[in-house]
Amino acid sequence: MSERSDSSATAVQKQKGLRISSVNQEVRDLLWRHRAMLGFGFALMLVNRTAGFVLPASSKFLIDNVLAEGNAGLLVPLAIAVGAATLLQGLTSFGLSQVIGVTGQRAIADMRRRVHAHVMRMPTSYFDQSKSGGLITQVMEHADGIRNLIGTGIIHLVGGFLTAAIALGVLFWLNWPMTTAAIVLLAGFSGILVYAFRRLRLKYRERYKLMATLNGRLGEALSGVRTIKVYTAERREDRVFTKGIFALFRSIASTITWTSAVAAASTVIVGAILILILVWGGRAVIAETMTLGDLIMYVFLIGLMALPLVQLAGIGTQITEAFAGLDQIRELMALPTERDGDALREPIGPLDGEITFENVSFQYENGAPVLRGVSFQAPSGTTTALVGPSGSGKSTLISLVLAFASPKAGRILVDGRDLSTLRLGDYRSQLGVVLQDNFLFDGTIGDNIGFSKLGATDDEIQDAAHVAHADEFTNRFDDGYDTIVGERGVKLSGGQRQRIAIARAILADPRILVLDEATSSLDSESEALIRDGLLALRRGRTTFVIAHRLSTIVSADQILVLDGGVIVERGAHAELRWAGGLYQRLYEMQYRVEMDAFVNPGEELPHVDAPSTKVSGVRVRVPGRERL
Repeated sequence: MSERSDSSATAVQKQKGLRISSVNQEVRDLLWRHRAMLGFGFALMLVNRTAGFVLPASSKFLIDNVLAEGNAGLLVPLAIAVGAATLLQGLTSFGLSQVIGVTGQRAIADMRRRVHAHVMRMPTSYFDQSKSGGLITQVMEHADGIRNLIGTGIIHLVGGFLTAAIALGVLFWLNWPMTTAAIVLLAGFSGILVYAFRRLRLKYRERYKLMATLNGRLGEALSGVRTIKVYTAERREDRVFTKGIFALFRSIASTITWTSAVAAASTVIVGAILILILVWGGRAVIAETMTLGDLIMYVFLIGLMALPLVQLAGIGTQITEAFAGLDQIRELMALPTERDGDALREPIGPLDGEITFENVSFQYENGAPVLRGVSFQAPSGTTTALVGPSGSGKSTLISLVLAFASPKAGRILVDGRDLSTLRLGDYRSQLGVVLQDNFLFDGTIGDNIGFSKLGATDDEIQDAAHVAHADEFTNRFDDGYDTIVGERGVKLSGGQRQRIAIARAILADPRILVLDEATSSLDSESEALIRDGLLALRRGRTTFVIAHRLSTIVSADQILVLDGGVIVERGAHAELRWAGGLYQRLYEMQYRVEMDAFVNPGEELPHVDAPSTKVSGVRVRVPGRERL
């Protein structure tokens, strides 16, 4: 399992090594997945382009055979041919837009689904290092350019070059010297396009990165808007956002400049070719080496040949943008997920829930260990409490239990099997968590409770809410369990959010339960209400508890006291309470802090030095006073 923790960082280092070939492979994969609709689109395009040759050909017949020879009988057949070709072009253009347009949107939807699925399976360390706004940009915006690869852009581009190839053959037949000169001009323009699009691709990559950064900052500002307002930091956020906006503006302006330069160059090239035809073609007609009909037809055909390169100024820019987006997507998709290789790992049936740490060490950064040689056993159905000062490694240990991180040394056993050899999805399906800061989705109370069990019935949701005492406030709402909680549960109090999270864990019926400050957001009354619910939830499950209120863990089967990433004490509450170690100091310090809030200034605080002080659950009795 240790490979999982390092794989993301290793892949990030390799991102810069990705070559254009990898993106080309992505393009080939896209084209192959949608080959049926693309094939139909190409067929429509061929019919459309073939019909486009009718008008240039009819112009020669009109001038040389009808007007010059006075053959009026050909007017009606020519008009019918041109009308039929025009109608056919209109119908095939409509069909092409519908077929390929829908195919392009389907490709975008499929790409967004694939990227989202990949992102959701990334290790938590990746999300710790990434901004949510940037990830949203990668999922939603980078895929949008695919419409220019699978959509009408590439079809028109290929169709244009096919038309140009046919037109080029006819042009050489009509006047090969003049055609050769025109090709020289177009070749120079092609060189300009290649250079411009190479620069544009870099510009688009820069734009995507700036957009991701800006979205990330905006997401942070919206999530922390209350903090911003409390410290009147609106102007500061304005400056930060404005700086980002103008950096993005400069990047976009630069791409506009390059695009405009390409468009201007195309106009100059078209003008140069028209001058060439005017002078050279005019002399050829005067010298009678070309007929007037030949010259008019030549003008039409040179337009058909030059049009793809002119269109490339627009379509090529769009395709360059698509390639830049695919660059970003390909880099993201190259990162390994935490479930890579799950198919090769052992499946997991129902767990007993025994967890064993064998000499486990962990560090986030080299040279800064967070856990060092931690060993303990949590038998199935028991409760293990983690105690220690801030930074002692409690949360890191829980992350290892939840498989959010992997040991750098040692191993973690689940029912005697190495966790790194087990299927991660199967393992996590038997976990339940109540965190200090629980996340609620912007949905109903019922939806948030039922999130832990797909297809949960209303009765199951309500039973779980009853055990967690969440029904006591839910039933007071007009909409009951259909009450909308708002983004992150903003419409509820901290205690209400916590009780919903506890109900969610109860509904999950996990074999391994983690309670990380599960009562931290509750007042004393609310804590008393759900204490029985938590005890019922813990019964028969392997439970890990982190609690700063030491009075809430007196019933734990074992208490592990961590300090500096090492277990310095272990045992039950009764033996640790009077052992004279760190646990006793933490307990007495907390006792005095809690009592200080209930003793008047100047009043002597009762001395705690003997077992005669009555501690029952979280009820602490002081002479003349009582606190729950």
